Formats: sequence, C-alpha cells, structure tokens
Amino acid sequence: MPRTISGYISGMSGRDHRNAQPNTQRKALTTYRRRLKRRGVVRLEVHVRKDDVALVRGVVTALADPEREREARTLLRERFGTGKAKGLKALLASAPLEGIDLSRDRDFGRDVRL
Repeated sequence: MPRTISGYISGMSGRDHRNAQPNTQRKALTTYRRRLKRRGVVRLEVHVRKDDVALVRGVVTALADPEREREARTLLRERFGTGKAKGLKALLASAPLEGIDLSRDRDFGRDVRL
C-alpha cells in the first residue's frame, strides 16, 4: 500500500518551506512574477461550479485574445459594470435617483411623561 506524502516537512517553519526551493528556481519564479506585474497581469483564483468551468475559461481566453478582448470587455462591462466605486459619495453621485422622493416628514420624537 503506497504512502501518501503531504508536502509538509516536519521541523521546518513556514519561512523555511519557502527556502526549501533551490535558489535558481526561486530566482526564475521571482523574475517571472516581476515580468507579469510589469505587464499588469494579476494572479486570480476563482471557485466556480463544475458546470461553469468551460464558461469561465472561455471568458478568460476571450479577454486574453487581442482580436476579441475589446468586444469581450465591452460586453462584460455593459452587463456587469466595472465594480469600481470610489467611495460612498461617488456611488451616490452615480446612482439613478430620478423620480425617487427623498423628502421625509420632520420627526419631533414622541411625547413622554416623566
């Protein structure tokens, strides 16, 4: 019966695990991540239902394709918005408040006998 190896090395702290990688690999990984950062690429982990995996991969592929990226971004922004509110004031300023009555009667509290 084969033993399962967990990846945990006993006696090493979290910081030591990072140093268990050979220096050349660590340097290559750091260089790669730096290049991605300069290009404006960010790592993103997403949890989706099994049925939606192909759909999400298709969206990511369309956003990465130079021929389809503009159309894909436009379509997604129109449908789902950018999601970049810059605070409550900006959110309220951009809200469609036409036709909504925001006035209310003045409330003087209630009469209390002491």
